[in-house]
Amino acid sequence: MGENEKILANESKVLSPQRVQYYDIAIESGKGALLRDANGKEYIDLLASASSTNTGHAHPHIAAAISEQANKLIQYTPAYFANVPAAKLAERLCALAPISGPVKLTWGNSGSDANDAIIKFSRAYTGRQYLVSFTGAYHGSTYGSLSMSSCSLNMARKMGPMLPGVVKVPYPDAWAQLPNETEDEFVDRMFAAFKLPFETYLPAEETAVILIEPIQGDGGITKAPQKFMEKIYQFAHENGILFAVDEINQGMGRTGKWWSIQNFPGIEPDLMSVGKSLASGLPLSAVIGRAEIMDSLGSPANVFTTAGNPVTTAASLATLDVIEDEHLVERSARLGKVAADFFTKEQEKFAFIGAFRMYGLDGGIDIVDPATGKADREATTKLIYRMFELGVLIISLKDNVLRFQPPLVITDEQLAQAFEIMDQAFAELQAGKLSLPANAANIGW
Repeated sequence: MGENEKILANESKVLSPQRVQYYDIAIESGKGALLRDANGKEYIDLLASASSTNTGHAHPHIAAAISEQANKLIQYTPAYFANVPAAKLAERLCALAPISGPVKLTWGNSGSDANDAIIKFSRAYTGRQYLVSFTGAYHGSTYGSLSMSSCSLNMARKMGPMLPGVVKVPYPDAWAQLPNETEDEFVDRMFAAFKLPFETYLPAEETAVILIEPIQGDGGITKAPQKFMEKIYQFAHENGILFAVDEINQGMGRTGKWWSIQNFPGIEPDLMSVGKSLASGLPLSAVIGRAEIMDSLGSPANVFTTAGNPVTTAASLATLDVIEDEHLVERSARLGKVAADFFTKEQEKFAFIGAFRMYGLDGGIDIVDPATGKADREATTKLIYRMFELGVLIISLKDNVLRFQPPLVITDEQLAQAFEIMDQAFAELQAGKLSLPANAANIGW
């Protein structure tokens, strides 16, 4: 029995079964875009810890900042006193926010509680109760963010009743457009579906916020059409509804922009939630918004003992340094084009590669049955498992979507090596050489 197997066997005795199952490994170390498991096997990381390590693993500048701060002060609750790194970071993040006018923020420990905070501030500022989110959304696992989410039945099963006042509307994702339907027709149809609740049972004047992932992450890496975003944005403003965006998965340079909402010219959020890569994977989140909204709640409505602590905020300051100094936003945009070229060529070679979407180093690649064009879960599982065996770490979303989100520091050579491995796995699938792993039924969402 190897070290991976020993660790997992011991862990299984004491860990609640909450992990989404993919591969039986225990990650031991990482550097840049490379990972090593407890057995000593190395992988090229195409997942970046669910887009929470955009700056890669163990970046020396970030590791040094963590160590230096830990030797000064690990924790003293920001609920009572300021600390130097958090104060500096607040100013810097507010300056980066794609929001005009005075901007303020509040700290949290995770993206989940950041979206809970959006609920709190939206209701406080507007004095309204109803909350609107979209199907396919993943907003988190705390009770409020869980209630706003809609990408897995296990995010609601056995836990009802959920938070009251939440209304979910259809997201205009890549699979909702009908054959021969123009984009304008698609947008009009999806906007009509969006408006239906407001016309039948949901009073707009009692609605506090519309929360959306401009580009959905766990929903399959898919971008809403610009015209749809414009329509719901205008609707929100016309009805005094706050417009909030979830940047937890898709922010921090992931899409070739600082924030995913910047892929939609002319649209500015009232509130935005940030997490994951904010501190390169350390537990830190923030809600950033218009100052008048952020002033609508007093302490201790959104105070946490450890939120915004010195070590995590020092890590975040260093993370911003790395993104800026190493031009990772621009790097994501450039390498995203390289990735799009690769998948375009693979699509021509392999009929089971359906549509794909690439926004910077942020992609979703659909694996389909060539005969029917429908999602092929078995083929997807065969592919990701074979890539894993060959030394590439990648997972699936929505049964048949390859989740492509490497660290933004991945080198050109590492990306090319990963593409060689992916091409090999594609070719082996086409040749009928791949079989399902023994635990296939448990793999994936």
